[in-house]
Amino acid sequence: MYPRDYGAISFPALGIEVNPPRSIALGPMNIYFYGIVIAAGLLLAALYCSRRSREFGLTEDHVFDGILWVTPFAIVCARIYYVAFSWQDYAANPISVLYIWEGGIAIYGGILGAIAGIVVFSRIKKLDLAAVLDLVSLGFLIGQSAGRWGNFFNREAFGAATEAFTRMGLYNTRTGAWEYYHPTFLYESVWNLVGFVLLHFLSRRRRYDGQVALSYVAWYGLGRAIIEGLRMDSLYWGPFRVSQVLAAVSCVAATAVLMVNAFRPHDPEKLFVNQAKQA
Repeated sequence: MYPRDYGAISFPALGIEVNPPRSIALGPMNIYFYGIVIAAGLLLAALYCSRRSREFGLTEDHVFDGILWVTPFAIVCARIYYVAFSWQDYAANPISVLYIWEGGIAIYGGILGAIAGIVVFSRIKKLDLAAVLDLVSLGFLIGQSAGRWGNFFNREAFGAATEAFTRMGLYNTRTGAWEYYHPTFLYESVWNLVGFVLLHFLSRRRRYDGQVALSYVAWYGLGRAIIEGLRMDSLYWGPFRVSQVLAAVSCVAATAVLMVNAFRPHDPEKLFVNQAKQA
């Protein structure tokens, strides 16, 4: 039996019960596993993208320089997105908007911020935006798949109560009882991992720059639109779940563009990687 001072987690259908700590102490500092997992996801994404960068007409330096550019955009926009749709929690003390260490970021805001950073970076470095987004979207899927496990350590981002086979049990330290929910963090992690595998192989046969990025938007949007409907901590705009609406709209739009391009001829020589070879 595991000690349950943090609140144990179980997957009864698999016979699993664990009690992972939220943080580790290093002297006077607490290092949270949420941050460790996010950093690990970013590192994996960076290593993958650097390894495949030349297949997209880029270099390893472009990848690592881009991370330095894009990360601040992503963090700031992730916070702005969350605060914008949770303003009631900050209105009484607006300065608390800056207390990001207390939690409160949104992945869609991070994605939008990252894209803004990529646009700026691509213009400065004179790179093809669509080619950069193709490579980065693969990194997004790695980072998102790994990063969702930060929610596991924090006991957050789970869904509604359920008795389904996939249910996750959370031990309530106040009541001494198990409560069972949809492990939506796990659903999204697996969905993104499957998407990464599919787009990894698609990227080797892409017909035009932007094809992988559009496929990412369609794949991620479809999964997020479904999974968001199970969550209990969604951000709302009136009666609508903001991320669910954004996911559904982006999925439909990206799918429409992919379908149109499927019937158009594409010259392989126009791929940025081929142009870079000729330059």
